Amino acid sequence: MEALLPLLGFAIATSATPGPNTLMVAASAANHGLRAVVPHVLGSAFGFAAMIWLAGLGLALPLMASPFLHQVVKWGGAASLAWLAWKIARAGAPGAGSARPPLGFLGAVLLQWVNPKAWMIILAAIPAFTRPGEDLLPQISLIALVFAAVGIPSAGLWGVIGAGAGRVLRPGRGLRAFNIAMAVLMLASLIPALRH
Repeated sequence: MEALLPLLGFAIATSATPGPNTLMVAASAANHGLRAVVPHVLGSAFGFAAMIWLAGLGLALPLMASPFLHQVVKWGGAASLAWLAWKIARAGAPGAGSARPPLGFLGAVLLQWVNPKAWMIILAAIPAFTRPGEDLLPQISLIALVFAAVGIPSAGLWGVIGAGAGRVLRPGRGLRAFNIAMAVLMLASLIPALRH
């Protein structure tokens, strides 16, 4: 239990900083409003918690043991996120034919599995916040619960930022520039994951 405060700090630092989830939430909220991104916010929190739980109970072992598999997941995830960044950059104004609909709950859950930042966080958090020789299930469950509890307000904050930007920038070029900026930031957020 003494690791709870450091775990909470780690979860806040990694969840609130820009990454594919938060930037997609901001861009979607700018284009569709805050209410439209609630499923994405909830899906990302639930999906990441489930991913922590499954990875912590053994799913991450093949990934950690195989450099090839690690590279496949990393570069495949980066390619998927680059494609999403391209779609965000090309998003038109709400109501336009090219406007990308917000990511729903299931899409946000699945996004976690191709998000290199999510994998990096998991591969750092599990060894850092578990103790060998102790029952792994409650330790992994605590990590997942903390990340879920922190993930909702973190992503929600980015939704508020995006919705505010959307009101200020609407309509026209300002919103398009915001979408492009979010896409560029999403690509930039992949650089640390791809360096290793």
